[in-house]
Amino acid sequence: MEAVVPKLASFNLLNPKSKSKSAIRRFSSALCVSSSPSVTSTDSVSLGHITRPDFPILHQEVYGSKKLVYLDNAATSQKPIAVLKALQNYYEAYNSNVHRGIHFLSAKATDEYELARKKVAAFINASDSGEIVFTKNATEAINLVAYSWGLSNLKSGDENEDHLFVFLASGYKAYKDTGFWPKYISVILTVAEHHSAIVPWQLVAQKTGANLKFLNLNDDESPDLDKLKEMLSRKTKLVVIHHISNMLASILPIEEIVHWSHDVGAKVLVDACQSVPHMVVDVQGLDADFLVASSHKMCGPTGIGFLFGKSDLLSAMPPFLGGGEMISDVFLDHSTFADPPSRFEAGTPAIGEAIGLGAAIDYLSTIGMQKIHAYEMELAKYLYENLLSIPNIRIYGPKPSEHVQRAALCSFNVENIHPTDIATLLDQQVP
Repeated sequence: MEAVVPKLASFNLLNPKSKSKSAIRRFSSALCVSSSPSVTSTDSVSLGHITRPDFPILHQEVYGSKKLVYLDNAATSQKPIAVLKALQNYYEAYNSNVHRGIHFLSAKATDEYELARKKVAAFINASDSGEIVFTKNATEAINLVAYSWGLSNLKSGDENEDHLFVFLASGYKAYKDTGFWPKYISVILTVAEHHSAIVPWQLVAQKTGANLKFLNLNDDESPDLDKLKEMLSRKTKLVVIHHISNMLASILPIEEIVHWSHDVGAKVLVDACQSVPHMVVDVQGLDADFLVASSHKMCGPTGIGFLFGKSDLLSAMPPFLGGGEMISDVFLDHSTFADPPSRFEAGTPAIGEAIGLGAAIDYLSTIGMQKIHAYEMELAKYLYENLLSIPNIRIYGPKPSEHVQRAALCSFNVENIHPTDIATLLDQQVP
């Protein structure tokens, strides 16, 4: 559950005397949804209050006479008027296929589609728009890397061969408890990671023989980065890691992790779905080899995401899907393929959605990502402290401190309240 600020003081239903089952729920603060008068920005009016009117879906009452408060931004964000208008304008004014015609509408659509790619590149500070591949979502972007780069670069789990090391920063306890921890690391997975970053590597491991391993959390319920440094070796091929955990709220030092990984010759894939919409992300500064994100979590349309990949890596990767604009020439007995990014964009792409993503980036950039991040850090503090003040709540993830920042979300357990009960009660605000 996500919101700019949940009005925690009014959650009378979180009664410590309640006698139902335990629950885990997640609240997080996010821009452009709702806000509380008790949380302010640098001005007298909060950023949440300023931006709320931009979202038509919030201008409604639910359950009779209750103002809608949306608390699910980590799943998908709502869309501002600017994005809705961009989509409508594409379909009303220049709907056409891209890269396939010389007529006016096709040229216009192609220009706007490629402009959106340039906007994405600038937003994450990629060195060239050719390093941005449009995908259906971040899940497809991870699968693209797994099947194109992974199948081409991974070998079996034999200890005499190179190994894949996929680090998904959360936990290896389930595997460690078996008592088996081989000398050579292959694939590190976690039960706490989003399954979209797990399943593709399971499938690749089945095809290549690469081993799957697990890494644990430390006592602060953050990824055990000291253990990561011990595990990295010349046998490590790849590190896959989230930037911000959508469950633990931990913000990881990606630049350091990339440095450690590159020191042993490993590549790094960053899942940035929860960071790109909420803070400044600089892929050149991070030096990440691959990075993925989704439009729908950053005020853009569903049905589109993107993969950033360094030019030399993308150029060496084979196609992921076949047909459409990914070809150069087609013969009866073979085909040649286009340069990236077209090589990885088979068929008619999500044109309107890409243009809508570009509009979402314009919207966020106009506000300013540093301003958004600073405001969300206010909300994170407010959210954590107010949840902590409620009896019988156990919050997961690292405790905030002078040196530890949490993202603006909280996963928590409420003693003696079942998750379905608390979700229903909070949704309907039943006293």
